[in-house]
Amino acid sequence: MKKILLTMVLAFATMLLFAQSKKGEVARTMDLWHQAAAKADFKAYFDLMDEESIFIGTDATERWDKPAFMAYAKPHFDKGRAWNFTSLERHINFSKNGKTAWLDELLDTQMKICRGSAVLELKNGKWFIKHYVLSMTVPNDVSGEVIKTKAAIEDKVIQSIKH
Repeated sequence: MKKILLTMVLAFATMLLFAQSKKGEVARTMDLWHQAAAKADFKAYFDLMDEESIFIGTDATERWDKPAFMAYAKPHFDKGRAWNFTSLERHINFSKNGKTAWLDELLDTQMKICRGSAVLELKNGKWFIKHYVLSMTVPNDVSGEVIKTKAAIEDKVIQSIKH
């Protein structure tokens, strides 16, 4: 009985350590990605994105595949400064096979607090960002003002999408 209990405890501890190391790998990938942008390291930044990745920015019109996002970002990186996002809080989950991770994070940015959501895939022992969504947060106390400010611009976007 003691052997069975010990085996179960060791198996649980091993699973916990494995999950923690995977979370650490994903968190490190995301930290390196954000640091590469802060240092305007174009190659390092885009090397962490999968070839079939998608980046969705804060504007409703910003949905880029990797080549389009690279074209958008290149002038920013060429100036020696891109953007500087630091994770304040991050939550990471995994698929059952451990090869897909999804996360959400709160970020300290030049736009104040933003939220990032990502899907990463493990390929050949390395995590790659497949999909990233950046959103500005809007405090509930000022959402009415924000809606009034953006209404005219986004009404045009809504109409262009509908037609």
